[in-house]
Amino acid sequence: MPKKKPEIQETAKTTKRKGARSMAEIPPEVLEILNSGKIETANLMEWLAVDQKRLLEVFLKQNKRQEYLEPIILKLKDLDSTGKATAGKKSAIISAELLQIVYKEKDEELLKLLSHHRSDTVRCWAAFMIGNDENLSLAEMFEKIEIFADDKHFGVRELAWLTTRPRTAKELKASIKILTNWAKDKAEGSRRFASEITRPRGVWCKHINELKENPSLALPILEPLKTDSSKYVCDSVGNWLNDAAKSNPEWVLALCEKWLAESNSKETQYIIKKAKRSL
Repeated sequence: MPKKKPEIQETAKTTKRKGARSMAEIPPEVLEILNSGKIETANLMEWLAVDQKRLLEVFLKQNKRQEYLEPIILKLKDLDSTGKATAGKKSAIISAELLQIVYKEKDEELLKLLSHHRSDTVRCWAAFMIGNDENLSLAEMFEKIEIFADDKHFGVRELAWLTTRPRTAKELKASIKILTNWAKDKAEGSRRFASEITRPRGVWCKHINELKENPSLALPILEPLKTDSSKYVCDSVGNWLNDAAKSNPEWVLALCEKWLAESNSKETQYIIKKAKRSL
């Protein structure tokens, strides 16, 4: 009878690391623990390297839901057969299937288990589920995604706004009304989310033409952030205005002048420097 493979334990090497520059450089013991959902990824390269199929199997087994696995595996095999099975597409399929299961099986606890899991990849599945749940009202979507907007992991925070941006753009004015309160939130992740999700151009996402043409629509969000104490938030606001400057440079210059007259703080100066870098 073959001996059982010893379980790899967490060490300083696996928990305190910067993250590899390529998949080939990821130590086997790190990849093993990532695939078991015991640690978070350290960078994008590790996130791309995670075996999501195996991670899903581990998660469902741990939570006594093995019966959910087979239909999701079949969907992943179909994706593999296309030759276009990127990590992002795998994550999207897993989350879409899990969302269907939540409603079909009336398993509301499943989303909670995903949302509070130790693995950032698993929490990303939960964020995807919320962003793609058409049964949620706009207010419900924002309420459920806020935990991910202020997640401790950078990847989860990014996915939180990416997955909810299409709905935000579609219902822009109603979204801005909700996000205006987020811009005054205690948590820097929530404040940054309000700015980042409404960037006129953004990164890795479709532009919001309405904000490119009329950036003043987002002033209720931007105004409370012009002196924000968090560099993380100031970076986003500066990038927001830099986006707007590519379509409406005069508007951005006028706003920068107004903000400097109202507040000559180092935070405002930092934002304005980033805002005007492309002008």
